[in-house]
Amino acid sequence: MRHDHSAPWNPEHDRPGPTHGGEQLAEAGGRLCYLSFGKGRKSNAEYIGNIIAQKHGSVLEHAVWNFIIAGVSRSFTHELVRHRAGFGYSQLSQRYVDESTASYIEPDIIAEDERLHAVWLRAIESSHQAYLDLVAGLMEKLAGMEDRTQRRKLARQAARSVLPNATETMIFVTANARALRHFIEMRASEWAEVEIRKVALEMLRIMQGEAPSLFADYEVVRLEDGTEVARTQFEKV
Repeated sequence: MRHDHSAPWNPEHDRPGPTHGGEQLAEAGGRLCYLSFGKGRKSNAEYIGNIIAQKHGSVLEHAVWNFIIAGVSRSFTHELVRHRAGFGYSQLSQRYVDESTASYIEPDIIAEDERLHAVWLRAIESSHQAYLDLVAGLMEKLAGMEDRTQRRKLARQAARSVLPNATETMIFVTANARALRHFIEMRASEWAEVEIRKVALEMLRIMQGEAPSLFADYEVVRLEDGTEVARTQFEKV
C-alpha cells in the first residue's frame, strides 16, 4: 500500500516563464498519472507540448474557462450548442426578455450588396413589427390573467415564433481546454459557417493569450478570399 500521498511540487519552482492556472491544472493531472512531481522537470510549455503531441487529451479537461458571447445571432447559437461534450450553456431567454428593442445580425455577404441588404432589411422590419403586434394582441387577449409575469411570458413565448434567426442574442459558455480545441478545429475551418468561424478564431486568440501552452500549436492562416482559418498538426487531442 502507498501511504504517503503527498506531492511536494511547486509548478513555478526553478522553471522559466510564467504559467496560468489552467495550464498548471492540466500539467498536474498529467503528472499525477505517473507520480512525476520531482524537481528538474520540463517547463510547463514543454510538458503540455509533449502531452498534446502524445494525444493524452484527457488531462486537458481539468482546465476550464468561461465566456460571455454577445453581438451574435440565434443562427450562431443554434450551431454552437450542438457542441455538448465539455461545454455548458446559459442563453438569453426570449420567453422572459422583451425583444421589442431587439437588434439583428446581418451576414456580411448580404450587407455588402445594396440590393440584397434592402431585401434583408424589409424582411427584418416585417418580422419585428409582427412580433410587436402579436405581443400587444396577446397581452390584450390574456388581460384577465392575474399573474402579470406569467401573462408576459405567455405572450412573448408565442410571439417569438416570428422572430428570425438573425435576432441578436447573448450566451454564457463554459468549456474545458480539450472541448475548446475540438470546437476550434471544427469551427475555425474553411468549411464552417462564417459567423461561427469568426467567433472560433476570436476564442482561439483569447486562449493563446490566456493559456499559450495549451493552444500555441494553432496557426491562423489567411485564405485567398481574405478570410482566416486555424490549423494545427495536432488534431483530435
